[in-house]
Amino acid sequence: MTHEGWGSPSVEQPPQQHYIVCGGNALAHRLVLELVEHYDVPVVALVPDRTRDHAPRIERIPGVAAVVEYTSLTDEALRAARVETARGIALVDGSDQDHIHAALSAQGHNPGIRIVLRMFNQRLGDNIERLLHNGTALSGSATAAPAFANAALSRPNSVRVGDRFLYVAYDEDIDSGQVCVVADRIDRQDLGRLRLLPDLGGRSAEFIELARRFGDDGPVRPAGRPPGAPGTGGGPEPVVGPEPVRPEPAADPGPASDRDPEPDPAPEAAPEAAPEAVLEAEAVPAPEPALASAPAPAPEADAEAVADPAAGVAALQSLPSEPSVRIPWFRRLRWRLLDTLRYVTSARLRLVLLTALAAVLFSFAVIWYLNRDFGWTLYLALLDLAGAAQPDQPGGGSGGTGGTWQRVAQVVITFCGITFAPVATAIMVEVLASGRRGPARNPGAGTREHVVVVGLGNVGTRVAALVHELGVPVVCVERDPQARGVAAVRTLGIPVVVGDATLETQLRRARIHRARAVVAVTNDDAANLEAALEARAVRPGLRVVLRLFDDNFAHHVYATLDNAASRSVSYLSAPAFAAALMGREVLGTLSVFRHVLLIAELRADEGGGLAGMNQHDIEDSGGVRVIAVRHARRPREYLWNYADRTRRLVPGDRVVVAATRSGLARLNTPVPNDG
Repeated sequence: MTHEGWGSPSVEQPPQQHYIVCGGNALAHRLVLELVEHYDVPVVALVPDRTRDHAPRIERIPGVAAVVEYTSLTDEALRAARVETARGIALVDGSDQDHIHAALSAQGHNPGIRIVLRMFNQRLGDNIERLLHNGTALSGSATAAPAFANAALSRPNSVRVGDRFLYVAYDEDIDSGQVCVVADRIDRQDLGRLRLLPDLGGRSAEFIELARRFGDDGPVRPAGRPPGAPGTGGGPEPVVGPEPVRPEPAADPGPASDRDPEPDPAPEAAPEAAPEAVLEAEAVPAPEPALASAPAPAPEADAEAVADPAAGVAALQSLPSEPSVRIPWFRRLRWRLLDTLRYVTSARLRLVLLTALAAVLFSFAVIWYLNRDFGWTLYLALLDLAGAAQPDQPGGGSGGTGGTWQRVAQVVITFCGITFAPVATAIMVEVLASGRRGPARNPGAGTREHVVVVGLGNVGTRVAALVHELGVPVVCVERDPQARGVAAVRTLGIPVVVGDATLETQLRRARIHRARAVVAVTNDDAANLEAALEARAVRPGLRVVLRLFDDNFAHHVYATLDNAASRSVSYLSAPAFAAALMGREVLGTLSVFRHVLLIAELRADEGGGLAGMNQHDIEDSGGVRVIAVRHARRPREYLWNYADRTRRLVPGDRVVVAATRSGLARLNTPVPNDG
């Protein structure tokens, strides 16, 4: 079925310089919202069916320029979406082959168009980028999977920037390695109160506010300091940095930078600084204050923050290496051995092999005890195990020193060797000669402290692989035996429970009662919640990670379930796709509950908006924090918390920012502040 109706505007008056989003899935829905709400650009949605999936929701989004319906991404469909006049196109629904064909076709119609395509095969995507003049390939599942895997292991998700790894820490986990505050007023029962990148001021915010208020006409003193206080007269001490921001009593009218600078009756000494001294102070690096408690709230939130002093805080912190999973080496070794043994043997065969091995070890100990010569005992046992030993003749004297018991032990070893030889041959033929993996095995009785992954779609497959790479045992549950992820995880030797049994039965077969966490990542929110509740019924208090699209649903889950986390694949990956469509380089995304924090690197180009701006100009619009600067003359050096906040960027400079979706969108076409 094809449909060429545009809705509004009509075909006769199509939009110009628009962006095309191809797809009707959850990611396409989120991406359209990102472009319309945060980047304020015209969007044309190219959907396969107006009545299915997320297409009806996309059509109801205010600000969508047009909706075109075509079952496949043909040249006719691209022309109907006016690809020849579009600025960019995002291909986020369909197979990798369809996306490659559509990307090359779009480039043929419009050589300068910006192309972003969703590719599950990242290696293929890297190769396709070489064929595109102005395009990039991203994987939504690869972007979101680390957040699910780290949430299951109660491990902070991190983004690498230079030689550091950035992650989000909460409350008591915040230490002196913090870079900036990223959220406050965190209430796990009401996540609607959470503020991402709150306006708490920087290290020099108080001095900058005073400089703007008083200008260059006279001396400047910090707010709340009496003009006649000691230290404000002759011989002032140089101002080297602001005082740490601390929570004020309940009667506090607001932060010092927002109060009228009237004399404070309290006789507290304070230095006086001239405007020049204040500006010099901005270039002096001052350490960030440790956040033992919540920082001072913004003026508009004073009353609420004071009423709830226990509101949580989150901060961006850096580590010299990626946070590791703390698992003892002997447990890792045991898991590897058990996984390998389960991979090449069945349960009955393992019982036979273990019994034969125990008999060989006992017989070896008997021979060594009788002869007291370890080297000779090992030599004789190996020959007997291979069936190469010569039996003693009646009346002969070549039976060694062990006598009858030695002969019995040799017979036991020889018969056990009959068991080992064919098994070893079968294993070598299966693994080395054929190179094929056997059928999936159910998890063994020794499986414990593992992660159960429910759903082997694109996301579930990547989550299982990531957890497996960290050395943590994984068991997967999938009802569809033809799912693409089943074969993928089998190649890794991960046990898979496949069948049409009830979910509770499948979870019990996955040994959920011995698991450390369950990750439910199917495409159905209700099915994911069902998996979580079934797992909790078997093992109360189990760590639960859910894939949920609906935000309100996720808030109820946070308020109801303890030790639970929810993530949305489209919510985590859509900002990265939107930024890539705008030509921005997003290094990674970090989740603060259901909110997304983007870590991006921006370049100041000749004639671009960033050239000529300083850190205050970039952060002035809100939703952005500059965390590192790279000068054009030293491009490999990251200057963290760069002290000279008044230095203007020159072409070739780069800044690393932590930004909200709207904050990064405002930097899409920034205008330098000449004030």
